[in-house]
Amino acid sequence: MKQISERIFMVRPAHFGYNEQTAASNTFQNATISIENPQHIAQQEFDQAVEKLQGAGIHVWVIEDNPDAICPDAIFPNNWISTHEDGTIVLYPMLTPNRRSERREDIVVSLEKNYQVSRMIDLSKYEQDGKFLEGTGSIVFDHDARIAYACLSPRTDQKVLLGLCQQLSYTPVCFHSVDEHGIDVYHTNVIMGIGKGFAIICLDSILDKHERNSVITALITGQKEIIEISFAQVKSFAGNVLAIQNDKGEQIVALSESAYIALSEQQKKSLEQHSTLLPISIPNIETIGGGSVRCMLAQNFLKPC
Repeated sequence: MKQISERIFMVRPAHFGYNEQTAASNTFQNATISIENPQHIAQQEFDQAVEKLQGAGIHVWVIEDNPDAICPDAIFPNNWISTHEDGTIVLYPMLTPNRRSERREDIVVSLEKNYQVSRMIDLSKYEQDGKFLEGTGSIVFDHDARIAYACLSPRTDQKVLLGLCQQLSYTPVCFHSVDEHGIDVYHTNVIMGIGKGFAIICLDSILDKHERNSVITALITGQKEIIEISFAQVKSFAGNVLAIQNDKGEQIVALSESAYIALSEQQKKSLEQHSTLLPISIPNIETIGGGSVRCMLAQNFLKPC
C-alpha cells in the first residue's frame, strides 16, 4: 500500500464564508474577524496554494465549485470522499446539511471515467440515523500499516468507523481527544498527521492513559517516528498536514505558513529527515473556515485507466 498519493484534487470555492452550521463543533472558526469579501480573498489564497503545490512538482486537479449550491466549506473536499489504491471510493456522512451538498456525482463520475474504480462504499445513508464520519478529517489513515486512527466526536461515530474498517480490512484505533479547555476535538486530522516514516500528534490531547498508550503502540508498530506537538501548536494547525509524492518521487509535506512558524526548529529538523516542508499561506481560509491546508487536499490513490 502507498502511504502517500501522487495526485490530489482541490475544489476552488464559489461561496466561501463563515459556516454557522459547523461552528458549534469547530472551535477553530472565528466569527469575530470581519473580512471584506472573504470569497474573493479565499480564491486568491486558493490559487496561490495551487501554484505553490504545482511548483513543487505535485499533480493537482482543480475542480470548480458548484455555483448553484451554497456550500461555504466546499474548499475542504477531503471530508466527503476518499479514494484507495485497491480501486475503492468511499462517500461519507456529514454532520451539517450544507456540507452534505458538497458531495458531487460529477466528480465521482469523472474519477470512474479516468481511473480504475472497483467498488463504491456509500456511507451517506447514516445521516438518516444521526451518525457521521467525515472522511479523512475524521480518519487519519496509516496505509502502510493498514491502521485507521480516529478521535471520537459528534462528527466521528465509532460504529460507522468500525464498519468501514471491516470493509477496508484496516485496524481501527479509536480514542478521545480534547483541547486545552476540555472540549472535544472535532476532527482527528487537527491533532494528527501521518506520512512515510513519521507521525505528528498532540499526545497531550488524549487524556485517557490507556487510549494514549494504544495510539503510541500502534504508531511504533507502524514504524513511525513520533513528533509531538503542543496545544498551542495545534491551534496554529501544526497537526493539519499532508504528505504527498511529487513528480520526482520525493515526499513533500504540505502545511500552512502558520503551522510552519509554530513548529520548533527541532521539530522541523525531524520532519526534514523524512520530507521537504512546503509552507502555504492561507490565513483567511484558516480563520474563517476553521480548516487548514490538509483539509483542502483530497488524495487520489486510484490508478489511471
